[in-house]
Amino acid sequence: MAGTLVQFPANGKTRSGYLAMPSGRGGPGVIVIQEWWGLVDHIKDVADRFAREGFVALAPDLYHGQQTKSPDEAGKLMMALKIDDVEKDLRGAIDYLLARAEVQGKRVGTVGFCMGGQLSLYAACLNPKVGASVDFYGVHPNVTPKLAQLQAPVLGFFAEKDAFVTPEVARTLERQLKGAGKQAEIHIIPGVDHAFFNDTRKEVYHAKHAEECWTTMVQFFRTHLG
Repeated sequence: MAGTLVQFPANGKTRSGYLAMPSGRGGPGVIVIQEWWGLVDHIKDVADRFAREGFVALAPDLYHGQQTKSPDEAGKLMMALKIDDVEKDLRGAIDYLLARAEVQGKRVGTVGFCMGGQLSLYAACLNPKVGASVDFYGVHPNVTPKLAQLQAPVLGFFAEKDAFVTPEVARTLERQLKGAGKQAEIHIIPGVDHAFFNDTRKEVYHAKHAEECWTTMVQFFRTHLG
């Protein structure tokens, strides 16, 4: 079933996002956080996939209507983000999900890709209403997650051939998380490059590893969100 565009309050303003609902009574809530391209069809499709798995998924539009296929323009949009405002938008999205009758439980999951992966972890560190956080090859030069405040378990997927977020960066994150006493499971996927989960990026997409990561992630959310 296709999702719908919804509006929700955040930081004294009205924001929008793509909401995908499961069939039946509902399920746990998951926030799906975009790559630097914007709220494109791929991210909406990820939300739809979560709905088919029994989750209520919301993908907030962090660019407020803008999207692009140009890497140069995507970089400009990403760097123009005001991170404090983004966190408030994500907080509003989380509150909106939790207020819906279809959402089960008192905490939601967050998952993001590339830019969104870093924001997934960042939001989890600042918001105790996040009960589980997934980071796909997260990167944003202006985002430093406050790991000491993190209350949620973390699942991370990184790519062996990633020149943006190298395996060394991923292992450093793992050491920092575990050194801070946090629950973390970090996977470095062999033989793949950045964005290997994105099936619209045929030059880097890897179907087998993407499906394996999906299965692991869904089980992770079911375990920690109920």
